[in-house]
Amino acid sequence: MVNEQQLLLDLPHRPALEAEDFIVSSSNTAADEMVTRWPDWPGYGLVLTGSEGAGKTHLAHVWRLQSGAAMVSASDLSSASADALATSSGIAVEDVDAGEFDERALFHLLNLAREQKFSVLLTARNAPGAWKIALPDLRSRARSLPVVAIEPPDDELLTAVLVKLFADRQIPATPAAVRHLARHMERSMKFALQLVQEIDTRVWSTSREVTRDLARAVLSEMQGDN
Repeated sequence: MVNEQQLLLDLPHRPALEAEDFIVSSSNTAADEMVTRWPDWPGYGLVLTGSEGAGKTHLAHVWRLQSGAAMVSASDLSSASADALATSSGIAVEDVDAGEFDERALFHLLNLAREQKFSVLLTARNAPGAWKIALPDLRSRARSLPVVAIEPPDDELLTAVLVKLFADRQIPATPAAVRHLARHMERSMKFALQLVQEIDTRVWSTSREVTRDLARAVLSEMQGDN
């Protein structure tokens, strides 16, 4: 097996709630720095955006561990739970634009945060201007919150993530294979997970090493390359 240290870059790791790490690179440095600036935020609330699998939940857990905040999915939020959660030093509300939720409950929570001076971190795929919100007061309040985005992953971050995903599955991979994948794959964490899973199905029964040729072939099939 190739020593994974050959591919690990000099990127800091922040432990998340799960066993996985939040890996900081140029694509998410701004988000990491803003979220972990707490309690020195520009206001009582902050919106963290990013594509599926970008690391929003990991960074929310980093903030939870730092601040002692509670966490709840937007779909589970109610006015009653908002009152109960208001006893925390902060509240992370996840996936605000992922589906239907109680808009009045979220508006109530934001009012409580402003009045009682605790912090709210909202995570979503898109900025508040793109959220489908029927309640005018909530729409206005959400759009007034500062927004920080996790940008699409760069080659450094994808390389480090691929190394970790292969290591987690105990899949031997050559440096050339990992670099080829990082340079040519779709720029998303979700795709990185799917890619390593697909490669795993090719090698698990044969104990084969993931070579550049194998990586190229799997990637070509998944992306429909000619």
